[in-house]
Amino acid sequence: MRKKRKKSTILFIAVALISIIFASCSPPDSQSRARLVMFVGVDVSGSFLGTNYYNDAMAFLSHYIYGHLNGLGELSKLRALFVGSIGGKSKDEPKAFHPIHDLQDKDVKQIEAALREWFPPKDTMTDFSAFFEEVARHTKDRNLSLAPISLLIVTDGVPATESLEGKAAYEKINLEPLEYLSRRVTVRLTYLRPKIAKHWREDVPARRVRIWTCAGEVMEGWKKQMEASVELAQQEKLWTWIKDNVDFRVRSRRF
Repeated sequence: MRKKRKKSTILFIAVALISIIFASCSPPDSQSRARLVMFVGVDVSGSFLGTNYYNDAMAFLSHYIYGHLNGLGELSKLRALFVGSIGGKSKDEPKAFHPIHDLQDKDVKQIEAALREWFPPKDTMTDFSAFFEEVARHTKDRNLSLAPISLLIVTDGVPATESLEGKAAYEKINLEPLEYLSRRVTVRLTYLRPKIAKHWREDVPARRVRIWTCAGEVMEGWKKQMEASVELAQQEKLWTWIKDNVDFRVRSRRF
């Protein structure tokens, strides 16, 4: 009797161990792979509208968000997404973020329609520092600091200042709320003029935060990657272009 019990115990332990091994080796589901937290900032100031990039930016952004929501190509699937304006009627104006739930299960055209409804080009101020503060507050309030954080901003990159110009204006942009927010925080700015991009790379004080810029002339190339008669999910050239030019993995710099 004791031998039978012993054999039964050994068999039970063996089955349990095998189950654990298979469970650890099985591929994680899409939700467990979705680690990236993304904040999208939309510049709706008159200065950005004046660059003639606004319409292209809305079209690109709808594809970019759709690609990340569905993990197309090698784009990272999102754990969380928040979309808000970096403009306002006055300095330090509070920002409202639309959560991922407002865009899930939408196609590209529906996402673009939502963006245009939420962010008509009418604001007068471009307050990057206020946007960064809201990103930090949202991240802390929702306990998202353990995840890598990416900020994607469509903008002309020109800060609204009352008297400062040139290098001095960019030195006043405050990234401090993001510096120790997460192990990896990347700020990606798209549709900038080359001179403005240079200011962001060289003059905006940043230590741990990674800054990546993509000029407007480069951004216009995303549409050339689209292949006719190919389903969006199979547009590999587009998703690779986004990964290599917008989602480029950049190193941090230290002041």
